[in-house]
Amino acid sequence: MEIRKFLLKISFYGLVILCLLEILVRVFHLYKDTPSRMIDDYGVEKWVPNQTGYCVTGNRRQNVGKYRINSSGFNSYREFEPTEYNFELALIGDSFIEGFHQDYDKSIGKILESKLPGVIVYEFGYAGYDLASEFHLLNTYDSIFNKIDKIVIYLDYPDDLKRDNYSVSRERLRLESGVFRMMKQSKLLVYTQNIGLLGVPINSLSYLKTMISKILMPDKHTIPSEMISVRSNEDIHFRNFKMLWETQANSKEKIMFLIDRASFPKSLQLYFQTQKIQVIDYGIPFEYAEKPVTLIYDQHWNSYGRELVSQAIADQVNLR
Repeated sequence: MEIRKFLLKISFYGLVILCLLEILVRVFHLYKDTPSRMIDDYGVEKWVPNQTGYCVTGNRRQNVGKYRINSSGFNSYREFEPTEYNFELALIGDSFIEGFHQDYDKSIGKILESKLPGVIVYEFGYAGYDLASEFHLLNTYDSIFNKIDKIVIYLDYPDDLKRDNYSVSRERLRLESGVFRMMKQSKLLVYTQNIGLLGVPINSLSYLKTMISKILMPDKHTIPSEMISVRSNEDIHFRNFKMLWETQANSKEKIMFLIDRASFPKSLQLYFQTQKIQVIDYGIPFEYAEKPVTLIYDQHWNSYGRELVSQAIADQVNLR
């Protein structure tokens, strides 16, 4: 009987403590308030339109960024309404362009507009986009991009060049349904996962089945990573870029790639030159930066880094 009372007390006080922690996490907004994802009728992955919230990084709110998902499904202070008479520029890329680590009204696009008076900037950023995703976006939304004068695509080597064609992946959308959606309702659980207190992150559980399958039934065509040379990897990434570029149907003359040229192999740099592909090298101002250009606890650009990137884009757009 005494043991039963002891266990009941432990359970009761444990529940009370969890409830208090849940309240504290919500009151001080320590959790990462990630918006909901979707795949539209054209196979474009993006955020569900018309959401607002705060993206929190670190266990002490080290960085808080307010986001605003517009009616097109992207984090932006603007709606995308291009015209034939304004000079408009599109920024396309992954989380670096998406900018959840900053307030949406202090984004690269906003800074760029202050440097290029009269230019309207639209930001098509989504974490996880690679070049195949971005070209698919261009071709799918051609009615929008046909009216836009310049298109700047952030290209990270080699991560954005790991495939040569686009296919829809619904892996991340599993986090929007079933047990994962229920788990996200607990802000305490989200918080502890974000700061690494959980042994297995919530957003990794969906991959366990795939990982186990690969261990038990490995793909006979898969080549172990340690057997692939650096040179062969460069060849694959070069081939992927070339195939994507050659099959890109729309807006090639408008495209400028935002890159850190030093991270690209000579073969790809030479291809840029021979094909007269326009590039903006933000690596040069970063090399001579007077202070850190990234967040202390994150690889994303800080305010100073975004300023340098925006200036690099503005300088190149002004020259054309």
